[in-house]
Amino acid sequence: MKSIARLTALSALLVAVSGAAIAGPACNAPKDKWVPEAQFKKDLETQGYQIKTFKVTKGNCYEIYGHDKAGKKVEIYFDPATAAPLESK
Repeated sequence: MKSIARLTALSALLVAVSGAAIAGPACNAPKDKWVPEAQFKKDLETQGYQIKTFKVTKGNCYEIYGHDKAGKKVEIYFDPATAAPLESK
């Protein structure tokens, strides 16, 4: 019986940790300081990115899915105020 309780506790811990890892970075800049979405996308396309999906994350960062100028698939989080890349997968 103890092993079932341990297994359940371990499973819950793993789910909690994996959920935090998937969440991505958090951005704290006020929205009035953000680079407008249209301008941000235009700037990335000028750099050679092909944006398939663009979104604002739950952590208030910009996130894109698409391809870089070499054609490699990318998933990148950006600070919406500075347009600086924060994390890529």
